[in-house]
Amino acid sequence: MTSYSVLDLSPIVKGGSASDALNNSRDLAVHAEAWGYKRFWLAEHHNMSGIASAATSIVIAHVAAATSTIRVGSGGVMLPNHAPLVIAEQFGTLEALFPGRIDLGLGRAPGSDQLTARALRRELGASDERFPEDVAELQQFLGEPHPLQRVRAVPGQDSNIPLWLLGSSLFSARLAAELGLPFAFASHFAPDALMQALQVYRTLFRPSAQLDKPYAMVGVNAFVADTDDEARYLFTSLQQQFLNLRRGTPGQLQPPVDTMDGRWTEMEKRGLEHTMQYAAVGSADTVRAKLKDFIATTGADEVMLTAQIFDHAARLKSFELAAQVMRAL
Repeated sequence: MTSYSVLDLSPIVKGGSASDALNNSRDLAVHAEAWGYKRFWLAEHHNMSGIASAATSIVIAHVAAATSTIRVGSGGVMLPNHAPLVIAEQFGTLEALFPGRIDLGLGRAPGSDQLTARALRRELGASDERFPEDVAELQQFLGEPHPLQRVRAVPGQDSNIPLWLLGSSLFSARLAAELGLPFAFASHFAPDALMQALQVYRTLFRPSAQLDKPYAMVGVNAFVADTDDEARYLFTSLQQQFLNLRRGTPGQLQPPVDTMDGRWTEMEKRGLEHTMQYAAVGSADTVRAKLKDFIATTGADEVMLTAQIFDHAARLKSFELAAQVMRAL
């Protein structure tokens, strides 16, 4: 059976608050643990009025404190925003508090616009060039200390927290293969390079102390309800969110609508349909067929499900039904 996990952005819905979003994330994690999900990851985004997980390590602690077995981590921390020592200390602290349950997923994008990236007080240099060095430095801070090492992460040193590389292109696929790390592809919003990235990762993979063979995760938007029509209705919240983002007007997660007709142009519709081509939206039977085909096509070891659903009860039900589908595959 393919493992299944949750990616949560702690959505702040229209009329709601960041407190509501963070408490809903914690509640979803408690249920996800009971439903057999392997991991619960949170994503770092900044200057986004509809996402409450900017301080990702703090939200991870909030979720981990309410659960007991599910792995909790970042999907991901955007390493260019931070000094590796800071991340090593933050996640070393999390590992000390919740031993054996913390994952550290790393991305090389800023998770924001350039103006916000400057506000984060990091240089806007070539992240492609610096990212491998930052990953290596982070590994050193989390691994066995060198006898001559003058700076150590406390907590963090010798914790060997599992690292993941996240990506939507071939860059992180190659780096994950070179370093022998598990790789997660963001196919839930960037589908184009998926198959090529997985091939590159598997072909070039070199075993490491952390991982002896390739391990690939893929992201999927999964909206599951009693009927196809109901699921498509819930899905319109995400469609509106992406549409507003592309128009440069991001905001809180909007309530679903009966139809997107009149809300987007034909070109915008085609663009979003392409972006969401791997989304599994419908009844349990419909989603089962979609996910079965997707897993067979990708050969994924793990599927990370995400769903920006306006109503929390509907979101819980969607993840519960999705877990039932995954267990049956």
